[in-house]
Amino acid sequence: MRIRLLLGDEALAQAAIDAGIGGAFSYPGTPATEIFEYILDGPARTGEISARWSANEKVAYEEALGMSYAGRRALVSMKHVGLNVAADPFVNSALTGVNGGLVLAVADDPGMHSSQNEQDSRFFGEFAQIPVFEPSTQQETYDLTLRAFDYSEQVGLPVMIRLVTRLSHSRANVAVRPPEGAPRDAEPRPLPNPNDWTLVPVNARRRFQRLLELQKRLLEDSQTLSLNELSLAGPRGVIASGLAHNYVREALNGGGEVSLLKITHYPLPTDMIRQLVDHCEEILVAEEGYPFIERRLNGLLGVPGKAIRGKLTGDLPLMGELTPEALSHALGRPAARATTPIGDLAARPPQLCRGCPHADSFKAIVEATTSYAQPILFSDIGCYTLGVMPPYRAVHSCVDMGASIAMAHGAAQAGARPVLCTIGDSTFAHSGLTPLIGAARGNADMTVFILDNSTVAMTGAQETLTSGERLIEVLRGLGVDDDHLHVISPLASKHAENVELIKDEIEHPGLSVIIASRACIHLKRKQHETEPAAVGATS
Repeated sequence: MRIRLLLGDEALAQAAIDAGIGGAFSYPGTPATEIFEYILDGPARTGEISARWSANEKVAYEEALGMSYAGRRALVSMKHVGLNVAADPFVNSALTGVNGGLVLAVADDPGMHSSQNEQDSRFFGEFAQIPVFEPSTQQETYDLTLRAFDYSEQVGLPVMIRLVTRLSHSRANVAVRPPEGAPRDAEPRPLPNPNDWTLVPVNARRRFQRLLELQKRLLEDSQTLSLNELSLAGPRGVIASGLAHNYVREALNGGGEVSLLKITHYPLPTDMIRQLVDHCEEILVAEEGYPFIERRLNGLLGVPGKAIRGKLTGDLPLMGELTPEALSHALGRPAARATTPIGDLAARPPQLCRGCPHADSFKAIVEATTSYAQPILFSDIGCYTLGVMPPYRAVHSCVDMGASIAMAHGAAQAGARPVLCTIGDSTFAHSGLTPLIGAARGNADMTVFILDNSTVAMTGAQETLTSGERLIEVLRGLGVDDDHLHVISPLASKHAENVELIKDEIEHPGLSVIIASRACIHLKRKQHETEPAAVGATS
Protein backbone atom coordinates (compact mmCIF):
# COMPACT_ATOMS: atom_id res chain seq x y z
CA MET A 1 0.00 0.00 0.00
CA ARG A 2 0.98 3.62 -0.59
CA ILE A 3 -0.10 6.47 1.68
CA ARG A 4 -1.39 9.56 -0.12
CA LEU A 5 -2.63 12.86 1.31
CA LEU A 6 -5.88 13.37 -0.62
CA LEU A 7 -9.03 15.44 -0.69
CA GLY A 8 -12.20 13.42 -0.43
CA ASP A 9 -12.82 14.22 -4.10
CA GLU A 10 -9.32 13.03 -5.00
CA ALA A 11 -9.69 9.82 -2.98
CA LEU A 12 -12.81 8.98 -4.98
CA ALA A 13 -11.07 9.76 -8.26
CA GLN A 14 -8.02 7.68 -7.36
CA ALA A 15 -10.23 4.72 -6.49
CA ALA A 16 -12.02 5.03 -9.83
CA ILE A 17 -8.65 4.97 -11.58
CA ASP A 18 -7.61 1.92 -9.57
CA ALA A 19 -10.93 0.23 -10.36
CA GLY A 20 -10.03 0.32 -14.05
CA ILE A 21 -12.45 2.86 -15.46
CA GLY A 22 -12.40 3.45 -19.17
CA GLY A 23 -13.66 7.01 -18.85
CA ALA A 24 -14.69 9.85 -16.56
CA PHE A 25 -17.46 12.32 -17.35
CA SER A 26 -18.46 15.58 -15.66
CA TYR A 27 -19.45 19.22 -15.88
CA PRO A 28 -17.68 21.62 -13.46
CA GLY A 29 -19.56 22.27 -10.24
CA THR A 30 -18.34 22.93 -6.70
CA PRO A 31 -17.81 20.85 -4.57
CA ALA A 32 -17.42 18.04 -7.13
CA THR A 33 -15.05 19.66 -9.66
CA GLU A 34 -11.84 18.20 -8.25
CA ILE A 35 -13.00 14.61 -8.87
CA PHE A 36 -12.80 15.00 -12.62
CA GLU A 37 -9.82 17.37 -12.56
CA TYR A 38 -7.76 14.79 -10.67
CA ILE A 39 -8.33 12.31 -13.48
CA LEU A 40 -7.93 14.94 -16.20
CA ASP A 41 -4.54 15.97 -14.81
CA GLY A 42 -3.44 12.35 -14.32
CA PRO A 43 -4.10 9.30 -16.50
CA ALA A 44 -6.20 11.27 -19.00
CA ARG A 45 -3.06 13.16 -20.05
CA THR A 46 -1.40 9.94 -21.19
CA GLY A 47 -4.53 8.60 -22.86
CA GLU A 48 -5.05 5.77 -20.40
CA ILE A 49 -8.51 7.07 -19.53
CA SER A 50 -10.91 9.06 -21.67
CA ALA A 51 -11.79 12.33 -19.93
CA ARG A 52 -13.29 15.43 -21.54
CA TRP A 53 -15.59 17.98 -19.94
CA SER A 54 -19.18 17.43 -21.04
CA ALA A 55 -21.63 20.14 -22.12
CA ASN A 56 -23.78 19.53 -19.02
CA GLU A 57 -24.54 16.89 -16.39
CA LYS A 58 -27.25 15.19 -18.44
CA VAL A 59 -24.82 14.73 -21.30
CA ALA A 60 -22.12 13.53 -18.88
CA TYR A 61 -24.43 10.88 -17.44
CA GLU A 62 -25.54 9.71 -20.88
CA GLU A 63 -21.92 9.48 -22.06
CA ALA A 64 -21.03 7.42 -18.99
CA LEU A 65 -24.07 5.22 -19.60
CA GLY A 66 -22.96 4.68 -23.20
CA MET A 67 -19.51 3.60 -22.02
CA SER A 68 -21.14 1.20 -19.57
CA TYR A 69 -23.30 -0.21 -22.37
CA ALA A 70 -20.14 -0.82 -24.41
CA GLY A 71 -18.76 -2.90 -21.53
CA ARG A 72 -16.34 -0.51 -19.82
CA ARG A 73 -16.46 0.89 -16.29
CA ALA A 74 -17.34 4.58 -16.10
CA LEU A 75 -17.37 7.32 -13.48
CA VAL A 76 -19.69 10.31 -13.73
CA SER A 77 -19.42 13.13 -11.18
CA MET A 78 -21.43 16.26 -10.47
CA LYS A 79 -22.72 18.51 -7.71
CA HIS A 80 -26.15 17.99 -6.19
CA VAL A 81 -28.05 20.46 -8.39
CA GLY A 82 -26.31 18.94 -11.40
CA LEU A 83 -28.21 15.75 -10.65
CA ASN A 84 -31.42 17.69 -11.33
CA VAL A 85 -30.13 18.22 -14.85
CA ALA A 86 -29.14 14.54 -15.18
CA ALA A 87 -32.32 13.19 -13.56
CA ASP A 88 -33.89 11.85 -16.77
CA PRO A 89 -31.12 9.42 -17.80
CA PHE A 90 -30.25 8.74 -14.14
CA VAL A 91 -33.71 7.50 -13.15
CA ASN A 92 -34.17 5.54 -16.38
CA SER A 93 -30.75 3.90 -16.05
CA ALA A 94 -32.12 2.03 -13.04
CA LEU A 95 -34.44 0.29 -15.51
CA THR A 96 -31.92 -0.32 -18.28
CA GLY A 97 -29.36 -1.40 -15.71
CA VAL A 98 -25.65 -1.26 -16.45
CA ASN A 99 -23.12 -3.44 -18.23
CA GLY A 100 -19.72 -2.12 -17.21
CA GLY A 101 -19.80 -0.81 -13.64
CA LEU A 102 -21.25 2.71 -13.42
CA VAL A 103 -20.64 4.90 -10.38
CA LEU A 104 -22.29 8.28 -9.93
CA ALA A 105 -20.43 10.58 -7.53
CA VAL A 106 -22.60 13.42 -6.23
CA ALA A 107 -21.24 16.13 -3.93
CA ASP A 108 -23.92 17.88 -1.87
CA ASP A 109 -23.42 21.37 -0.48
CA PRO A 110 -25.00 21.82 2.98
CA GLY A 111 -24.65 25.45 3.97
CA MET A 112 -24.90 26.54 0.31
CA HIS A 113 -21.25 27.62 0.07
CA SER A 114 -21.59 27.84 -3.71
CA SER A 115 -25.07 26.60 -4.55
CA GLN A 116 -28.69 27.66 -4.87
CA ASN A 117 -30.02 25.13 -2.37
CA GLU A 118 -29.12 22.38 0.12
CA GLN A 119 -30.96 19.49 -1.51
CA ASP A 120 -30.04 15.99 -0.35
CA SER A 121 -29.12 13.52 -3.11
CA ARG A 122 -30.11 10.52 -0.97
CA PHE A 123 -33.70 11.27 -1.99
CA PHE A 124 -32.75 10.88 -5.64
CA GLY A 125 -31.13 7.52 -4.88
CA GLU A 126 -34.25 6.32 -3.11
CA PHE A 127 -36.44 7.71 -5.89
CA ALA A 128 -34.50 5.77 -8.55
CA GLN A 129 -34.35 2.72 -6.21
CA ILE A 130 -30.62 2.20 -6.57
CA PRO A 131 -27.89 1.56 -3.96
CA VAL A 132 -26.31 4.61 -2.31
CA PHE A 133 -22.98 4.62 -0.45
CA GLU A 134 -22.22 7.46 1.97
CA PRO A 135 -18.62 7.55 3.24
CA SER A 136 -17.56 9.32 6.42
CA THR A 137 -13.82 9.68 5.77
CA GLN A 138 -11.41 10.03 2.86
CA GLN A 139 -10.20 6.46 3.39
CA GLU A 140 -13.75 5.19 3.37
CA THR A 141 -14.41 7.22 0.22
CA TYR A 142 -11.56 5.40 -1.51
CA ASP A 143 -12.59 1.96 -0.24
CA LEU A 144 -16.29 2.42 -1.00
CA THR A 145 -15.61 3.62 -4.54
CA LEU A 146 -13.61 0.48 -5.32
CA ARG A 147 -16.42 -1.57 -3.85
CA ALA A 148 -19.09 0.40 -5.72
CA PHE A 149 -17.76 -0.60 -9.14
CA ASP A 150 -17.79 -4.28 -8.21
CA TYR A 151 -21.23 -4.01 -6.64
CA SER A 152 -22.61 -2.14 -9.65
CA GLU A 153 -21.69 -5.07 -11.88
CA GLN A 154 -22.97 -7.63 -9.37
CA VAL A 155 -26.47 -6.13 -9.12
CA GLY A 156 -26.54 -4.61 -12.61
CA LEU A 157 -27.38 -1.10 -11.37
CA PRO A 158 -25.65 2.26 -11.13
CA VAL A 159 -24.36 3.02 -7.64
CA MET A 160 -24.41 6.51 -6.17
CA ILE A 161 -21.67 7.72 -3.83
CA ARG A 162 -22.81 10.75 -1.85
CA LEU A 163 -20.22 13.23 -0.60
CA VAL A 164 -20.69 16.56 1.16
CA THR A 165 -18.60 19.73 0.96
CA ARG A 166 -16.63 19.19 4.17
CA LEU A 167 -15.55 15.71 3.04
CA SER A 168 -14.94 16.68 -0.58
CA HIS A 169 -12.68 19.60 0.32
CA SER A 170 -10.69 18.33 3.31
CA ARG A 171 -7.54 16.21 3.20
CA ALA A 172 -6.47 13.07 5.04
CA ASN A 173 -4.03 10.22 4.58
CA VAL A 174 -5.42 7.48 2.36
CA ALA A 175 -3.94 4.00 1.97
CA VAL A 176 -4.04 3.39 -1.80
CA ARG A 177 -3.97 -0.21 -2.98
CA PRO A 178 -2.49 -1.50 -6.25
CA PRO A 179 -4.99 -1.37 -9.12
CA GLU A 180 -7.59 -4.09 -9.04
CA GLY A 181 -10.86 -4.76 -10.77
CA ALA A 182 -11.31 -4.44 -14.51
CA PRO A 183 -7.98 -3.60 -16.21
CA ARG A 184 -8.32 -1.14 -19.05
CA ASP A 185 -6.52 -3.40 -21.52
CA ALA A 186 -8.89 -6.33 -20.92
CA GLU A 187 -11.69 -7.19 -23.31
CA PRO A 188 -14.85 -5.21 -22.55
CA ARG A 189 -17.85 -7.07 -21.18
CA PRO A 190 -20.14 -8.56 -23.88
CA LEU A 191 -22.84 -6.22 -25.15
CA PRO A 192 -26.14 -6.45 -23.31
CA ASN A 193 -29.51 -7.43 -24.74
CA PRO A 194 -30.60 -4.29 -26.65
CA ASN A 195 -34.23 -4.90 -25.66
CA ASP A 196 -33.23 -4.26 -22.03
CA TRP A 197 -31.97 -0.81 -23.00
CA THR A 198 -34.85 0.20 -25.26
CA LEU A 199 -37.45 1.58 -22.89
CA VAL A 200 -40.56 1.35 -25.00
CA PRO A 201 -43.48 0.44 -22.71
CA VAL A 202 -43.35 -3.33 -23.17
CA ASN A 203 -39.64 -3.38 -22.26
CA ALA A 204 -39.88 -0.69 -19.59
CA ARG A 205 -42.57 -2.62 -17.70
CA ARG A 206 -40.44 -5.74 -17.75
CA ARG A 207 -37.34 -3.85 -16.60
CA PHE A 208 -39.26 -2.06 -13.86
CA GLN A 209 -40.45 -5.43 -12.59
CA ARG A 210 -36.81 -6.52 -12.46
CA LEU A 211 -35.90 -3.38 -10.50
CA LEU A 212 -38.69 -4.04 -8.00
CA GLU A 213 -37.56 -7.65 -7.56
CA LEU A 214 -33.99 -6.46 -6.94
CA GLN A 215 -35.08 -4.37 -3.94
CA LYS A 216 -35.16 -7.40 -1.66
CA ARG A 217 -31.53 -8.17 -2.45
CA LEU A 218 -30.48 -4.53 -2.08
CA LEU A 219 -32.06 -4.42 1.38
CA GLU A 220 -30.46 -7.70 2.45
CA ASP A 221 -27.07 -6.50 1.23
CA SER A 222 -27.34 -3.29 3.23
CA GLN A 223 -27.73 -5.45 6.33
CA THR A 224 -25.16 -8.15 5.61
CA LEU A 225 -22.24 -6.60 3.69
CA SER A 226 -20.71 -5.07 6.86
CA LEU A 227 -20.83 -1.50 5.54
CA ASN A 228 -23.48 -0.61 8.12
CA GLU A 229 -22.33 -1.20 11.71
CA LEU A 230 -24.44 -1.65 14.86
CA SER A 231 -23.03 -1.53 18.37
CA LEU A 232 -25.49 -1.95 21.26
CA ALA A 233 -24.58 -0.53 24.66
CA GLY A 234 -26.60 1.86 26.82
CA PRO A 235 -30.29 2.86 26.55
CA ARG A 236 -29.43 6.03 24.60
CA GLY A 237 -28.98 5.40 20.90
CA VAL A 238 -27.52 7.31 17.97
CA ILE A 239 -28.02 6.73 14.27
CA ALA A 240 -25.23 8.51 12.37
CA SER A 241 -24.62 8.60 8.63
CA GLY A 242 -21.68 9.77 6.57
CA LEU A 243 -19.73 12.73 7.89
CA ALA A 244 -21.99 13.01 10.94
CA HIS A 245 -20.50 9.75 12.22
CA ASN A 246 -17.14 11.50 12.64
CA TYR A 247 -18.73 14.25 14.69
CA VAL A 248 -20.55 11.74 16.90
CA ARG A 249 -17.34 9.86 17.60
CA GLU A 250 -15.59 13.13 18.40
CA ALA A 251 -18.36 14.17 20.78
CA LEU A 252 -18.47 10.77 22.52
CA ASN A 253 -14.67 10.70 22.79
CA GLY A 254 -14.55 6.95 23.39
CA GLY A 255 -17.54 6.81 25.73
CA GLY A 256 -19.17 3.39 25.46
CA GLU A 257 -22.52 4.02 27.10
CA VAL A 258 -24.25 5.02 23.85
CA SER A 259 -25.59 2.50 21.34
CA LEU A 260 -24.54 3.44 17.82
CA LEU A 261 -25.72 2.52 14.34
CA LYS A 262 -23.50 3.81 11.56
CA ILE A 263 -25.26 4.11 8.18
CA THR A 264 -22.99 3.88 5.13
CA HIS A 265 -25.05 1.80 2.71
CA TYR A 266 -28.62 2.52 1.56
CA PRO A 267 -31.39 1.34 1.36
CA LEU A 268 -31.73 1.74 5.11
CA PRO A 269 -31.00 -1.49 7.02
CA THR A 270 -34.42 -1.94 8.63
CA ASP A 271 -33.46 -4.95 10.78
CA MET A 272 -30.52 -3.08 12.32
CA ILE A 273 -32.70 -0.04 12.94
CA ARG A 274 -35.34 -2.24 14.57
CA GLN A 275 -32.72 -3.77 16.86
CA LEU A 276 -31.52 -0.34 17.92
CA VAL A 277 -35.06 0.94 18.53
CA ASP A 278 -35.97 -2.14 20.57
CA HIS A 279 -32.83 -1.73 22.68
CA CYS A 280 -32.97 2.02 23.30
CA GLU A 281 -35.39 4.41 24.95
CA GLU A 282 -34.14 7.50 23.13
CA ILE A 283 -32.51 7.83 19.71
CA LEU A 284 -30.69 10.82 18.22
CA VAL A 285 -30.46 10.84 14.41
CA ALA A 286 -27.33 12.63 13.18
CA GLU A 287 -27.09 13.19 9.42
CA GLU A 288 -25.61 15.85 7.14
CA GLY A 289 -28.31 17.26 4.91
CA TYR A 290 -32.06 16.80 5.15
CA PRO A 291 -33.68 14.65 7.88
CA PHE A 292 -33.79 11.72 5.46
CA ILE A 293 -33.29 8.93 8.01
CA GLU A 294 -35.18 10.74 10.76
CA ARG A 295 -38.36 11.11 8.70
CA ARG A 296 -38.36 7.43 7.79
CA LEU A 297 -37.74 6.38 11.37
CA ASN A 298 -40.58 8.58 12.63
CA GLY A 299 -43.04 7.78 9.88
CA LEU A 300 -46.30 9.68 10.22
CA LEU A 301 -47.01 8.89 13.86
CA GLY A 302 -43.61 8.37 15.46
CA VAL A 303 -42.42 5.32 17.39
CA PRO A 304 -44.68 4.62 20.41
CA GLY A 305 -42.78 4.77 23.70
CA LYS A 306 -39.57 5.99 22.10
CA ALA A 307 -38.11 9.49 21.91
CA ILE A 308 -36.72 10.24 18.42
CA ARG A 309 -34.58 13.37 18.35
CA GLY A 310 -32.79 15.18 15.56
CA LYS A 311 -33.37 17.96 13.05
CA LEU A 312 -37.17 17.73 13.17
CA THR A 313 -37.24 18.22 16.95
CA GLY A 314 -34.81 21.13 16.93
CA ASP A 315 -32.05 19.21 18.69
CA LEU A 316 -29.93 19.63 15.55
CA PRO A 317 -30.13 22.47 13.01
CA LEU A 318 -32.38 21.94 10.00
CA MET A 319 -30.37 24.39 7.91
CA GLY A 320 -26.67 24.59 7.17
CA GLU A 321 -23.79 22.26 7.88
CA LEU A 322 -23.77 19.97 10.86
CA THR A 323 -20.97 20.78 13.33
CA PRO A 324 -19.18 18.89 16.12
CA GLU A 325 -20.40 21.56 18.55
CA ALA A 326 -24.04 20.97 17.59
CA LEU A 327 -23.61 17.21 18.01
CA SER A 328 -21.92 17.63 21.40
CA HIS A 329 -24.76 19.85 22.58
CA ALA A 330 -27.41 17.39 21.36
CA LEU A 331 -25.64 14.56 23.20
CA GLY A 332 -25.41 16.63 26.38
CA ARG A 333 -21.64 16.71 26.32
CA PRO A 334 -19.15 19.57 26.46
CA ALA A 335 -18.11 20.88 23.08
CA ALA A 336 -15.40 18.76 21.54
CA ARG A 337 -13.44 21.88 20.76
CA ALA A 338 -13.92 25.44 21.84
CA THR A 339 -14.47 28.11 19.25
CA THR A 340 -12.89 31.40 20.25
CA PRO A 341 -14.24 34.39 18.34
CA ILE A 342 -11.50 36.49 16.81
CA GLY A 343 -13.52 39.65 17.25
CA ASP A 344 -15.75 41.79 15.13
CA LEU A 345 -14.55 41.65 11.54
CA ALA A 346 -15.82 43.89 8.79
CA ALA A 347 -18.15 42.14 6.38
CA ARG A 348 -16.52 41.31 3.05
CA PRO A 349 -19.26 40.63 0.52
CA PRO A 350 -18.30 38.67 -2.59
CA GLN A 351 -17.46 40.77 -5.60
CA LEU A 352 -16.21 40.52 -9.15
CA CYS A 353 -12.42 40.34 -9.48
CA ARG A 354 -10.60 43.57 -10.24
CA GLY A 355 -10.37 43.89 -13.98
CA CYS A 356 -13.18 41.37 -14.61
CA PRO A 357 -14.73 41.91 -18.07
CA HIS A 358 -18.21 41.40 -16.60
CA ALA A 359 -17.87 44.65 -14.65
CA ASP A 360 -17.63 46.69 -17.85
CA SER A 361 -20.50 44.71 -19.38
CA PHE A 362 -22.77 45.45 -16.42
CA LYS A 363 -21.83 49.14 -16.36
CA ALA A 364 -22.89 49.44 -19.99
CA ILE A 365 -26.14 47.51 -19.43
CA VAL A 366 -27.08 49.61 -16.41
CA GLU A 367 -26.44 52.90 -18.18
CA ALA A 368 -28.30 51.76 -21.31
CA THR A 369 -31.42 50.95 -19.27
CA THR A 370 -31.52 53.95 -16.92
CA SER A 371 -34.19 55.75 -18.97
CA TYR A 372 -36.67 52.92 -18.50
CA ALA A 373 -38.94 52.79 -15.46
CA GLN A 374 -38.70 49.04 -14.84
CA PRO A 375 -36.15 47.19 -16.95
CA ILE A 376 -36.05 43.47 -16.17
CA LEU A 377 -32.55 42.03 -16.05
CA PHE A 378 -32.59 38.24 -15.84
CA SER A 379 -29.31 36.44 -15.20
CA ASP A 380 -27.82 33.02 -14.71
CA ILE A 381 -25.26 30.95 -12.81
CA GLY A 382 -21.61 31.95 -12.99
CA CYS A 383 -19.19 34.61 -11.77
CA TYR A 384 -21.42 37.24 -13.34
CA THR A 385 -24.19 36.46 -10.84
CA LEU A 386 -22.21 38.81 -8.58
CA GLY A 387 -23.65 41.58 -10.73
CA VAL A 388 -26.47 41.48 -8.20
CA MET A 389 -24.17 43.33 -5.80
CA PRO A 390 -23.53 47.07 -5.68
CA PRO A 391 -22.58 49.09 -7.59
CA TYR A 392 -24.24 47.23 -10.50
CA ARG A 393 -27.54 45.82 -9.27
CA ALA A 394 -27.80 44.38 -12.77
CA VAL A 395 -29.08 40.90 -11.83
CA HIS A 396 -32.75 40.38 -11.01
CA SER A 397 -32.81 36.57 -11.06
CA CYS A 398 -30.58 33.52 -10.61
CA VAL A 399 -32.56 30.30 -10.52
CA ASP A 400 -30.84 27.49 -12.40
CA MET A 401 -28.48 26.90 -15.30
CA GLY A 402 -29.87 28.41 -18.49
CA ALA A 403 -32.97 29.92 -16.86
CA SER A 404 -32.08 33.49 -17.85
CA ILE A 405 -33.00 33.09 -21.52
CA ALA A 406 -36.16 31.07 -20.87
CA MET A 407 -37.36 33.46 -18.16
CA ALA A 408 -36.65 36.44 -20.40
CA HIS A 409 -38.69 34.81 -23.16
CA GLY A 410 -41.56 34.24 -20.76
CA ALA A 411 -41.45 37.83 -19.52
CA ALA A 412 -41.39 39.10 -23.09
CA GLN A 413 -44.48 37.04 -23.87
CA ALA A 414 -46.13 38.66 -20.85
CA GLY A 415 -45.60 42.05 -22.50
CA ALA A 416 -42.80 43.26 -20.22
CA ARG A 417 -40.34 45.73 -21.75
CA PRO A 418 -37.40 46.09 -21.85
CA VAL A 419 -36.32 42.54 -21.08
CA LEU A 420 -32.61 41.69 -21.01
CA CYS A 421 -30.72 38.64 -19.81
CA THR A 422 -27.07 37.80 -19.15
CA ILE A 423 -25.57 34.33 -19.48
CA GLY A 424 -21.99 33.06 -19.64
CA ASP A 425 -20.50 31.23 -22.60
CA SER A 426 -20.23 27.94 -20.70
CA THR A 427 -23.70 28.21 -19.17
CA PHE A 428 -25.03 28.97 -22.65
CA ALA A 429 -23.56 25.68 -23.92
CA HIS A 430 -24.86 23.90 -20.81
CA SER A 431 -28.52 24.95 -20.95
CA GLY A 432 -28.94 28.15 -22.95
CA LEU A 433 -29.10 26.82 -26.50
CA THR A 434 -32.51 25.16 -26.15
CA PRO A 435 -34.48 28.20 -24.89
CA LEU A 436 -32.77 30.44 -27.44
CA ILE A 437 -34.11 28.25 -30.26
CA GLY A 438 -37.64 29.12 -29.17
CA ALA A 439 -36.85 32.79 -28.65
CA ALA A 440 -35.30 32.99 -32.13
CA ARG A 441 -38.20 31.13 -33.71
CA GLY A 442 -40.68 33.56 -32.13
CA ASN A 443 -38.44 36.62 -32.65
CA ALA A 444 -39.02 37.44 -28.98
CA ASP A 445 -38.77 41.10 -27.97
CA MET A 446 -35.71 40.67 -25.74
CA THR A 447 -31.98 41.26 -25.66
CA VAL A 448 -29.63 38.42 -24.77
CA PHE A 449 -26.11 39.13 -23.51
CA ILE A 450 -23.66 36.26 -23.75
CA LEU A 451 -20.72 37.12 -21.52
CA ASP A 452 -17.91 35.32 -23.35
CA ASN A 453 -14.85 35.19 -21.10
CA SER A 454 -13.49 32.10 -22.89
CA THR A 455 -13.64 29.76 -19.90
CA VAL A 456 -15.67 28.27 -17.05
CA ALA A 457 -14.27 30.86 -14.68
CA MET A 458 -16.28 30.28 -11.51
CA THR A 459 -15.00 26.75 -10.94
CA GLY A 460 -11.36 27.26 -11.86
CA ALA A 461 -11.07 28.11 -15.57
CA GLN A 462 -12.07 24.83 -17.16
CA GLU A 463 -12.56 24.43 -20.91
CA THR A 464 -15.67 25.96 -22.46
CA LEU A 465 -17.39 24.51 -25.52
CA THR A 466 -18.82 27.70 -27.07
CA SER A 467 -16.56 30.72 -27.32
CA GLY A 468 -15.25 33.09 -29.96
CA GLU A 469 -16.03 32.26 -33.58
CA ARG A 470 -17.59 28.92 -32.67
CA LEU A 471 -20.14 30.73 -30.49
CA ILE A 472 -21.07 33.02 -33.37
CA GLU A 473 -21.55 30.04 -35.68
CA VAL A 474 -23.78 28.33 -33.12
CA LEU A 475 -25.94 31.45 -32.76
CA ARG A 476 -26.38 31.75 -36.50
CA GLY A 477 -27.32 28.08 -36.64
CA LEU A 478 -29.98 28.63 -33.98
CA GLY A 479 -31.63 31.23 -36.18
CA VAL A 480 -30.38 34.51 -34.72
CA ASP A 481 -30.61 37.30 -37.32
CA ASP A 482 -27.17 38.59 -38.37
CA ASP A 483 -28.49 42.16 -38.34
CA HIS A 484 -29.09 41.88 -34.60
CA LEU A 485 -26.11 39.71 -33.65
CA HIS A 486 -23.22 41.78 -32.35
CA VAL A 487 -19.85 41.34 -30.70
CA ILE A 488 -18.61 44.06 -28.35
CA SER A 489 -15.42 44.46 -26.36
CA PRO A 490 -16.35 45.23 -22.73
CA LEU A 491 -13.67 47.84 -22.08
CA ALA A 492 -13.83 51.23 -20.37
CA SER A 493 -12.48 52.85 -23.55
CA LYS A 494 -15.45 51.49 -25.54
CA HIS A 495 -18.10 52.18 -22.90
CA ALA A 496 -19.93 54.99 -24.72
CA GLU A 497 -20.28 53.14 -28.03
CA ASN A 498 -21.30 49.93 -26.23
CA VAL A 499 -24.05 51.82 -24.42
CA GLU A 500 -25.37 53.25 -27.70
CA LEU A 501 -25.39 49.82 -29.34
CA ILE A 502 -27.28 48.32 -26.41
CA LYS A 503 -29.85 51.14 -26.52
CA ASP A 504 -30.39 50.56 -30.24
CA GLU A 505 -30.95 46.84 -29.74
CA ILE A 506 -33.32 47.38 -26.81
CA GLU A 507 -35.44 49.52 -29.12
CA HIS A 508 -35.50 46.77 -31.75
CA PRO A 509 -38.90 45.00 -31.37
CA GLY A 510 -37.48 41.52 -31.66
CA LEU A 511 -34.61 39.28 -30.61
CA SER A 512 -31.13 40.73 -30.29
CA VAL A 513 -28.03 38.87 -29.15
CA ILE A 514 -24.93 40.76 -27.98
CA ILE A 515 -21.71 38.89 -27.23
CA ALA A 516 -19.46 40.69 -24.74
CA SER A 517 -16.14 39.09 -25.66
CA ARG A 518 -13.12 39.49 -23.41
CA ALA A 519 -11.13 36.74 -21.70
CA CYS A 520 -11.22 36.19 -17.95
CA ILE A 521 -8.28 37.97 -16.35
CA HIS A 522 -7.13 34.68 -14.83
CA LEU A 523 -6.99 32.92 -18.16
CA LYS A 524 -3.77 32.84 -20.17
CA ARG A 525 -4.82 33.01 -23.78
CA LYS A 526 -3.04 30.67 -26.13
CA GLN A 527 -0.91 32.44 -28.73
CA HIS A 528 -2.70 30.87 -31.68
CA GLU A 529 -6.13 31.98 -30.50
CA THR A 530 -7.62 34.55 -32.83
CA GLU A 531 -10.06 37.32 -32.00
CA PRO A 532 -13.69 36.52 -32.93
CA ALA A 533 -14.74 37.81 -36.32
CA ALA A 534 -16.97 40.85 -36.34
CA VAL A 535 -20.59 40.39 -37.34
CA GLY A 536 -23.35 42.91 -37.70
CA ALA A 537 -22.64 46.22 -35.97
CA THR A 538 -19.50 45.36 -34.02
CA SER A 539 -17.86 47.67 -31.55
